[in-house]
Amino acid sequence: MSKRIVSVLGARPQFVKAAVVSAALQDFGHEEVMVHTGQHYDYNMSEVFFQALNIPKPRYSLGIGGGLHGEMTGRQLMAIEQCLLTEKPDLVLVYGDTNSTLAGALAAVKLHIPVAHVEAGLRSFNMRMPEEVNRILTDRISRWLFTPSVIASGHLRAEGIASECVIEVGDVMHDAVLRFSRGDVELPVALPQRYGLVTIHRAENTDDEAHLEAIVDGLCRVAGSLPLIMPIHPRTRQRLATLGWLERLTRAVQVLEPVGYLEMLALQKHADVVITDSGGIQKEAFFLQVPCITLREETEWVETVDLGWNRLVPGLSGPSIEAAVLGAGRPETAQAQPYGDGRASARIAAALG
Repeated sequence: MSKRIVSVLGARPQFVKAAVVSAALQDFGHEEVMVHTGQHYDYNMSEVFFQALNIPKPRYSLGIGGGLHGEMTGRQLMAIEQCLLTEKPDLVLVYGDTNSTLAGALAAVKLHIPVAHVEAGLRSFNMRMPEEVNRILTDRISRWLFTPSVIASGHLRAEGIASECVIEVGDVMHDAVLRFSRGDVELPVALPQRYGLVTIHRAENTDDEAHLEAIVDGLCRVAGSLPLIMPIHPRTRQRLATLGWLERLTRAVQVLEPVGYLEMLALQKHADVVITDSGGIQKEAFFLQVPCITLREETEWVETVDLGWNRLVPGLSGPSIEAAVLGAGRPETAQAQPYGDGRASARIAAALG
């Protein structure tokens, strides 16, 4: 039976996931109303994704981004509640682990509207990460918990979530990479024969001066041996400029403005190595079979590490980053696929029917 669904999203990775899930919902006859919180309000981080990926235009654009975590989440919660009172959906669909995710889930459950959580069950076991808090709380109040892997499903069952609520569908980002990585894309830069691709945006790195200094040092060291291309997050650029390190970085690394999803996939596809602190980029590199170096202490995508395609760099320092990146290589064993067969979106749409 078709459902009336309000989907809440607000950050770049959620736009990518919505591109494939919304198409599947439409195929199954569900009616979807899109609410865009505005958590990512930069044009290149938001609106351009809707155009490039043919995502339905949001009925509500709330324009709520910036500020402290509590302030942002609270303002989003208030605004989403009003949307739900107007739309009266059968369920609310949320993605991932952002403030928009938690605000959407809280607004729904307080109005006794059931919640479906796409990408449920992930755990970094680091409660200092806002994303970890968001995903745990969202999982606790969701009715449908769509997990990307066996490990994610196991986390939920170990936490006492009822088995009938845990639905292992695979990873919708795998669906997206399979759909959108084909074909030629015009890139904003001529690619060298060999290069590494860099993305840095997490607060644990950008807001920690010691971490950010180590990252800049490490990237400058690597760039002496391997050209680096870095589409730069607006917050990262601002932070580097404030600390006086932006000029040093741009002398060593080819820094670009943020690029669209299709361009980012193409940059990853042709890279020798990806250097990131992003959860989504870790997976995309894995799907594209490109070695990844993750500048974090831990990752929720443990399967990528276990299979040898992803390497963490705890205790960040310039030398440790240099050694990890220049030592990156492809595993000799064949790549397993712990995140499903690329049909997660269809399984979600079917389960909600």
